[in-house]
Amino acid sequence: MLSPERIEALCESSRPKLEAMRESLRAHGSALVAFSGGVDSTFVLQVAVEVLGERALALTALSASVAPEEEREARELAARLGARHVVVSSNELANPNYAANPTNRCYFCKTELYDLCEAKRAELGLAVVLDGFNADDFKDHRPGHKAAKEHQVMSPLAQAGLTKDEIRAWSRKLGLPTWDKPQMACLASRIPYGTSVTRDRLLQIAAAESELRALDFKQFRVRYHQDVARIELASEEYPRFFEASVRERINGAFKSLGFKFVALDLEPFRSGRLNEAAGIAPAAGAGQGGTEGFRLPVVG
Repeated sequence: MLSPERIEALCESSRPKLEAMRESLRAHGSALVAFSGGVDSTFVLQVAVEVLGERALALTALSASVAPEEEREARELAARLGARHVVVSSNELANPNYAANPTNRCYFCKTELYDLCEAKRAELGLAVVLDGFNADDFKDHRPGHKAAKEHQVMSPLAQAGLTKDEIRAWSRKLGLPTWDKPQMACLASRIPYGTSVTRDRLLQIAAAESELRALDFKQFRVRYHQDVARIELASEEYPRFFEASVRERINGAFKSLGFKFVALDLEPFRSGRLNEAAGIAPAAGAGQGGTEGFRLPVVG
């Protein structure tokens, strides 16, 4: 959690980055934001609406890999920001390359997403599609960004050099409720690479995570291992998990969903563990803060 003092310091030091982002968006004149309702895309949408007004459009793509709660939150956030918002259906599960769950699964999902974004952008005559890729995302394996580059999607956060903490700090300063939202990832990321992604498995995972959310856990994942549900939690949430009533409710609920065994991972939740387990290293240049290939061209 960022302290008030840290938030002020981050905003002050990154103010030139935010101004550069605003100027880049202003130069385009209009934009479609690929909007999930997460920390990054919500911040991009906020700035786009601030700079472009009605010439900014949010597009949210829904499928079985998106938790129902995320759909609801995306709709509510877009309305709160006063953004024009369209919701479309995506069908990445129909692509056998995606369903096979290779290590570049995200590439096929993002290809579907950006096909939908590009079609809507062209239909409405908007200048550019924007995503929420930020400067810190260079530190992890991100095959989905290959699809973004192939579709000429622009990454204003990365181009400006804005880090995750800076985005959270500005989100707090601007009053966005997502400023402290836990990290998001699609439900397919709960399934180990090489284990096929199916609608039934995604629905099972979604229902299990809804149970944890109903118990007010904040940062978690339910990892799918056939008959076993492996729960990852933030370390500070371990004590409550071990309360007898909570543990019994989780065990009963998960078994009613079809899991035979329910386990708590003794290593706390940390983003990127799935890739580490698969032996996947970050892309070359990760963590160096570079933005080559992610620039917003100035128009006019």
